[in-house]
Amino acid sequence: MLDLRLNKLMNEEILKGYEKEVNRINKMIMDKSGQGNDFLGWVDWPVNYDKEELARIKKDAQYVRDNFDILVVCGIGGSYLGARSALEALNGLKSDDKLEIIFMGQTFSPNYVAQVMNYLKGKNFAINVISKSGTTTETSISFRLLKELLESQIGKEKARKAIYATTDREKGALKTLCNNEGYATYVLPGDIGGRYSVFTAVGTFPLACAGVDVEAMIRGAQVARKEIESAPLKDNKCYQYAVMRDYMYHHNKPVEMYVTYEPQMSQISEWLKQLFGESEGKEHKGLYPGSATFSTDLHSLGQYIQDGTPLLFETIINIKEPKQDIVIPHDNDDLDGLNYLEGKNLAFVNQKAFEGTLQAHEDGGVPCNVIYVDKLDAYNLGYLFYFFMRACAMSAYMLDINPFNQPGVEVYKKNMFHLLGKKGY
Repeated sequence: MLDLRLNKLMNEEILKGYEKEVNRINKMIMDKSGQGNDFLGWVDWPVNYDKEELARIKKDAQYVRDNFDILVVCGIGGSYLGARSALEALNGLKSDDKLEIIFMGQTFSPNYVAQVMNYLKGKNFAINVISKSGTTTETSISFRLLKELLESQIGKEKARKAIYATTDREKGALKTLCNNEGYATYVLPGDIGGRYSVFTAVGTFPLACAGVDVEAMIRGAQVARKEIESAPLKDNKCYQYAVMRDYMYHHNKPVEMYVTYEPQMSQISEWLKQLFGESEGKEHKGLYPGSATFSTDLHSLGQYIQDGTPLLFETIINIKEPKQDIVIPHDNDDLDGLNYLEGKNLAFVNQKAFEGTLQAHEDGGVPCNVIYVDKLDAYNLGYLFYFFMRACAMSAYMLDINPFNQPGVEVYKKNMFHLLGKKGY
């Protein structure tokens, strides 16, 4: 499960001062009466999810595992980050699973797209395209390329059984194409935005294809939802975390640094950066979400964190029990001076690096919060995902902004479409 240790600047008196506001906003979230309330479908999704669709997802995922070597997940932002972060966190960066998962549609980079396309030539692959509208530029370009390659390799008829789309239930360019071609489709609910969609088919289909226990992930979210909604602030770790963020924001700490000691969790940090950055960064408000992976970044960013401009605080996700471990051997010459560690495992060393760094940063005046997670499995990850989503909604509402729109994102799109010569821009 999950535990939270707030930084030393926080105390019971500060939390108590927020209690009335937290209760008001929690009721607003549950009643779906706040700004952007038409995008609060994720709040109850862990209990209201479409059981029939999930059964179909599991069946189709098994078909993909049995008949293909590669699944290309084609999406951008929340339409791919949730699945990718969960996949890497649970299966690792060097997975030996029989189905390879590749991500495309998240960039315009000609180098990346060309490399993926060249890699797929002659290979047995399926596609999962994810777009509510079907007109997201990065995703649509990649899907057009992938579809053309797939059809050229196996023919149009067989390609129909190798393309799976997650899109709007009734409308949009992708839904129209699916109806015309007969592709299998799953629903991205109209009341759930991309960055809150990991428990929908956006996340569950590719994760099920990768062999992840998606029902356990949903169970973790169910438990988180129940605990967060019912626990008073003094016992509510999620809302305590949200309160801490608001307090830091109003006390000259405008940057939150998400820290992990596991490289396979780096995409979790990317998901968090999108979740909080896109939800809170409006009306010239909001914390700036950054990230670091220790101990790697202790040899670079660590210097700035320790001694640089005091503008940030850390939120560290500490996994207590690693999935795998390795023992440090004895060396007769001991030229590296490491025999004092012989017989110890790397989990022990990694934990001591965490403890030593935590003390150093706190002694250096950096506020550090620690989220302790028992182990990184589907259940605990589901809990963690929901924990952060609920904390994000609470944090954004404390700033009196809509957590579920992204007006700033539309500005660059208009400029880009104009420069590209798109009609109407």
